[in-house]
Amino acid sequence: MNQAFKQPVSVLVVIHTPALEVLVLERAESSGLWQSVTGSREGDEALPATALREVAEETGIHAAADALHDWLLSNRFPIMQRWRGRYAPGVIHNTEHVFSLCLPASVPVHLAPDEHTAARWLPWQEAAEAVFSWTNRDAIHLVARRFQAA
Repeated sequence: MNQAFKQPVSVLVVIHTPALEVLVLERAESSGLWQSVTGSREGDEALPATALREVAEETGIHAAADALHDWLLSNRFPIMQRWRGRYAPGVIHNTEHVFSLCLPASVPVHLAPDEHTAARWLPWQEAAEAVFSWTNRDAIHLVARRFQAA
């Protein structure tokens, strides 16, 4: 029995505009939990490839690799108990790598209904308040600092 477990290596992609509107998505299995695009690496794919794949799968946005910004930042955190069954036995921590994707303007998104039920473009401050994860909040603040300084 070779069950395919998720890798405890993932990406977080903050999608935003130059005006710092940030896209947040509501998780399908957890009403009220908002987040940016996230997802686990598959096989030995490079992390930027994981980020672009997850953006396309979760939003329908197909971005060029040069539009993606790798923050060279990772966060390690405990996997929530309700999601640990997706990982091999004994795996309790995930390492998440932070990326951002700047689009010229907010665009309509095409959600993967098994993953998300709603999407909103929010000013960065509201997006940072809406997301449930501290890593996501911190990543939104990081993007905002960079674009406000530009």
